[in-house]
Amino acid sequence: MLKFILATASLASVCLAQLAPKADKVPREVSLHGRTLHDDYFWLRERDNPAVLDLLRAERAYCDQVLAPTAARQEVLYKEMLARIQQADMSVPYRKGAWTYYTRTEEGKPYRIHCRKPYPETKNSPEQIIIDGNAAAKGNRNFRVGSIEISPDGTIAAIATDLGGAEKYTVTLRDLRANADLPEQLREVSGDFAWSADNRVLFYTTLDSAHRPDKVFLHRVGTDPSRDELVYHEKDEAFHVDVRLTRSERFVVITSAAKDTTECYVINARRPESAPVVIQPRQKGREYSVEHHENRFYIVTNDNAVNFRLVEAPVDSPGVDNWRELMSERPGVLLEGVMAFKNYLVTRYRQGGLPRLSVRSLNGHEREIPTPEPSYIIAPEINPEYSTKHFRYTYASPITPSSVYEIDMDSGESTLLKQQPVIGYDRSLYTVELEQVTTPDGQQVPLTVFYRKDTPRNGTAPALLNGYAAYGSSARPGFSSSAISLLDRGFVIAQAHCRGGSDKGRTWYLDGKLLKKKNSFNDFVSCAEFLHANLFAAADRLAIRGGSAGGLLVGAAVTMRPDLFSAVVAQVPFVDVVNTMLDPTLPLTVTEYDEWGNPGADVAAFDYMLSYSPYDNTRPAKYPSILLTGGLNDPRVSYWEPAKWAQKLRENNQAPTRILFKVELDAGHGGMADRFAALREEALVQAFLLETLKVPEPDPKAKKNKK
Repeated sequence: MLKFILATASLASVCLAQLAPKADKVPREVSLHGRTLHDDYFWLRERDNPAVLDLLRAERAYCDQVLAPTAARQEVLYKEMLARIQQADMSVPYRKGAWTYYTRTEEGKPYRIHCRKPYPETKNSPEQIIIDGNAAAKGNRNFRVGSIEISPDGTIAAIATDLGGAEKYTVTLRDLRANADLPEQLREVSGDFAWSADNRVLFYTTLDSAHRPDKVFLHRVGTDPSRDELVYHEKDEAFHVDVRLTRSERFVVITSAAKDTTECYVINARRPESAPVVIQPRQKGREYSVEHHENRFYIVTNDNAVNFRLVEAPVDSPGVDNWRELMSERPGVLLEGVMAFKNYLVTRYRQGGLPRLSVRSLNGHEREIPTPEPSYIIAPEINPEYSTKHFRYTYASPITPSSVYEIDMDSGESTLLKQQPVIGYDRSLYTVELEQVTTPDGQQVPLTVFYRKDTPRNGTAPALLNGYAAYGSSARPGFSSSAISLLDRGFVIAQAHCRGGSDKGRTWYLDGKLLKKKNSFNDFVSCAEFLHANLFAAADRLAIRGGSAGGLLVGAAVTMRPDLFSAVVAQVPFVDVVNTMLDPTLPLTVTEYDEWGNPGADVAAFDYMLSYSPYDNTRPAKYPSILLTGGLNDPRVSYWEPAKWAQKLRENNQAPTRILFKVELDAGHGGMADRFAALREEALVQAFLLETLKVPEPDPKAKKNKK
């Protein structure tokens, strides 16, 4: 009987696979560096082609059909996740000038409401709503508030919103005294902006045809945006610009940055029409960031320091010849940045693979903020006030909900202001560990592992390994209330701190990019093998998950070792690496040559990239079940990358497994902003994992008896 059931299930899988959408093959060949690239699905880039949209809709319908048997489980998971959330909630208010600002959510409503009250706040202080995301969404399925900047005098709010996930923002100026919008709007901008000190000028950045922020404009409040003045234009396509106001509100900082080179300009915020002044002209390989403090600039730089050092320079002559060292480079310590307050300096750094914060008084006394767990995240909270002795930070771990603390920088005493409410959660049932994985080339890769304490460590548990490993972005082992659903079903969850991130310093990043990128994939595979060898995971019940560049990580891992994994979730995955990096018209391509290489100009980069690109390395093999996601409006990873890979995986798959592609036609890189829609997406992903790894639903009676 069991053999019949298994045979029937296998037959059903084969039948469903035969129903999978099949794109027409339109052969295309490109010769480069003595090699010929064949691509039958290149035409899927034609987003306005009705056949492409029909295919995407068919992929969505097919995914829904295949996962239809999990519908009941998806609903259980969704309700479970939703039940943990305190739907009506409020963030910790922070002070800026004469107001305190906060966000809140309401029962049953999908978006945040951004508010403020007069400072000091009393029991009867009136609330002013700056923007209600629920009202502003106006029936759009995917509404997002990018950022909100309040003028220094608190009278005008610049509000950036996006309706489709394309990250082309519309900025509305709202007169908070009249509670009404001003007539002008700034359209299709990048979403970062800075006010002048006199509240009458707003600096903002615009996008070029490749979605690169390349220009800074000056807008005078109350005037026609068509008359806005160009302040700065970055013509080098490898650089992108952003603009911000310093905490002191004395300077507007324009930063033009490539992946390994920086150039900063400052404008006196009290004289917004004055010309930008360069801090230090760009030099290939030199990076720096700028913070203002009184009559000087604090500058964090890699100049003569691989892991960065801190220098200061006079405001009136900030060039490199006047840089005076305050903190030298420390062995094994990556200095990530500083935050300047009137009487204090907060430093952010990484040591031993983990983030750290320390408070330094102007007399040189330094105090590190304690971190009680083996793996965690700690980061600055919103701290807009310059003249303050209080500093706020966020702390979390995979088993500790996100917590906002405030430290008195005089005494060093920290006070918990709020911990994220998680209804029904008992932290004492779970544990987190930081393991060290030895790679074949002798490196020690940190691996965060967490699970329920009653999960057996005998090699029978299902496991999920997550990773990213790119751009120097370190792993963030924070808290997810949704993950509890997997943990309570016996999962071990792990996060790999692979090379390509900056977890263990700048060289950790440099050893995972360009012609060393494969180190990231090898580290990830080593972490997977470690989970098996150390009995965290069953050999046939290991899933991997990654998004964007993390999608490349899991994509490369599964094309290298399809035998090692049972399930793969690749969300908005960067998998068509060679084709994307050969097209300079696409968003981010030129700006990322220093991350991945330029295959059009460099034969070594071309050959190396071709050796790991998941799309180009998909060969006949027994692949695990794979769930891909994408967004039609994604400006970072185009929808056609997962669409093409789904087609190629299916035609090369020699196993009765499922290759699914779930595409959102009105979303971008970040997926759905609606918090309830996002929960449903997570429920679908978890249901896919649970079914693929054959994890049964827990017995409610057994659970009750156990308690």
